[in-house]
Amino acid sequence: MRSHTSTKKLWRRALLGVGLAAVLALGAFSVACGDDEGEDGTPTVTGSTATPAVAGTSTPQAAELSGSITVKGSDTMVNLASAWAEAFSNENSKVTISVTGGGSGTGIAALINKQTDIANASRPMSDKEKQDAESNGVDATETTVALDGLSVVVNPSNPVSELSIPQLSDIYSGKISNWKDVGGNDATIVVLARDTNSGTHVFFKEHVVQYENKELEYGPDVQFMAATQAGFDEVAQNENAIMYGGLGYVTDEVKPLGIKKDASSPAVHASIETVKSGEYPVARPLFVYTNGEPSGLLRAYIDWILSDGGQAVVEELEFVPIN
Repeated sequence: MRSHTSTKKLWRRALLGVGLAAVLALGAFSVACGDDEGEDGTPTVTGSTATPAVAGTSTPQAAELSGSITVKGSDTMVNLASAWAEAFSNENSKVTISVTGGGSGTGIAALINKQTDIANASRPMSDKEKQDAESNGVDATETTVALDGLSVVVNPSNPVSELSIPQLSDIYSGKISNWKDVGGNDATIVVLARDTNSGTHVFFKEHVVQYENKELEYGPDVQFMAATQAGFDEVAQNENAIMYGGLGYVTDEVKPLGIKKDASSPAVHASIETVKSGEYPVARPLFVYTNGEPSGLLRAYIDWILSDGGQAVVEELEFVPIN
């Protein structure tokens, strides 16, 4: 992992917090800290259907785009979404994009209630959410915009360097509570997880906690964190803590573990390369949801996210591009 703590930490701290709103428009918002982590009422979205500009270019079509977009949802994606919004607004001065986090469930609920244009989600919509959307006249349309590997991190002083998914399941379900049982010190494991409104919480439960037993739940001693960064900050100062979070949240202040699919598998570290290759066992797609197929300004914005320019932002923030 290269040394990039300062820029990533500065970016996250500028954007951190549930309910944080980053209103990004040329002349309205400026981030000088580098990379990294509306209220009710859907705005009127207007604009050209012309092909959007790729980052770093300026075209007549881009200059014609105007209007506002609201984005709500995944905390895993809030820094990425804010970076996308800033870059797009810098190329389209008449476009304002408001980005808030709060968790995948919050964004999806806002879409169902017609209170946002885009819902960011680090998990697929549930059947119940799809039914609620349909009942409310919302045609929830899914677009995959990036990939992510969930890193499991510990304090750098922790001697444990790798764990298997079955071991992680035992730790997070409460079966294992002492580091000595997985090759570490004789100390109680401080188990940190995302809160229940988080798509990351759901994904980790379904793919790690319930790896061999779909009846398992997070253990009674797990501490649920409102934001990934809060959990990583705790790991950085607590030698017995463990936490998981998106690849883009890893800095030199924590130690990412190698993850083994099972006891006999090799340990693999999360990286852009291992997620793309399928080697890393705890990886997932990241989504945006809209009400129906996007058109006008929304179509231009999502097309830009999927373009080389938008995907370059994905890679810059150490998520995994889809192309």
